[in-house]
Amino acid sequence: MLSTEKNTHLIKTEATRLGFASCGIAKAVQLEEDAVRLEQWLNKGHQGGMQYMELHFDLRIDPRKLVPGAKSVITLLLNYFPDEQQQPIAPKIAKYAYGTDYHYVIRDKLNQLLQFITENIGAVDGRGFVDSAPVLERSWAVRSGLGWVGKNGNVLTKQSGSFFFIATLITDLDLVADAPFTTDHCGTCTRCIDACPTQAIVSPIEVDANKCISYLTIELKDALIPSELHEKMKGWMFGCDICQDVCPWNRFSKPNAEPYFTPIPEVLNLSLKEWEAMSEETFNKTLKSSPLKRAKWKGIQRNIKAISINP
Repeated sequence: MLSTEKNTHLIKTEATRLGFASCGIAKAVQLEEDAVRLEQWLNKGHQGGMQYMELHFDLRIDPRKLVPGAKSVITLLLNYFPDEQQQPIAPKIAKYAYGTDYHYVIRDKLNQLLQFITENIGAVDGRGFVDSAPVLERSWAVRSGLGWVGKNGNVLTKQSGSFFFIATLITDLDLVADAPFTTDHCGTCTRCIDACPTQAIVSPIEVDANKCISYLTIELKDALIPSELHEKMKGWMFGCDICQDVCPWNRFSKPNAEPYFTPIPEVLNLSLKEWEAMSEETFNKTLKSSPLKRAKWKGIQRNIKAISINP
């Protein structure tokens, strides 16, 4: 077996052992078509207040500028679909935020994978990323043959839908690239577009963050959520899963096996009034390892005010 084939096999086997659902590989090249789409999206102002999306454009479209000498982009998927659901009295929280913050979990797995590569293949220059750098994760997932981008902007797989995190490992290791995913299996289905209460999916694969409930409840830093959107938020206090919940491909989702994603009891059980009465001290203590801390206590209280009239 050639060294590139052997190394590729070793990495994919270790990725599975670490709990990743899928591992795909693409050659590190500049993303020409994605650069055009990203520029058009930014020019329309669809990034909202996420000014960081406007920065480091050249790094976003070329991994070799993030990791000099990069030859391969390894993309990994980690399932987060829960086996428990929230109580009906609880304000809605996106499923990805039920347990421990995925940044901690995935960074640890990426570090373990890099250590494995160093010990079993040799010294390599590589960097792992998960929502922490200018990387077009969805594009690399498609180029790595893992799935396609659905009309809601999420990467979809035929085997398990879209309830997974995407991680990227860029390395100067020469590996065997997988065939890119070239088929769109959404067809004429528009369930995600039709179900979005704020009409944030302005066209297939194009989401206007300014209208997206996930953006409004997490990324928006304004003191208030626009009043005209309150009645459309459908009780979502943190994030939103509507476009994923209605997707036919997510009928194949299976509960994850990651202990760190075990739901925090408060996330499943607290009522809107209990969240509203929670002190900042209790919030910081109870949710210190939760994704909810990104919105902070003040953000959660703001969100509660927006949905309390129409929970």
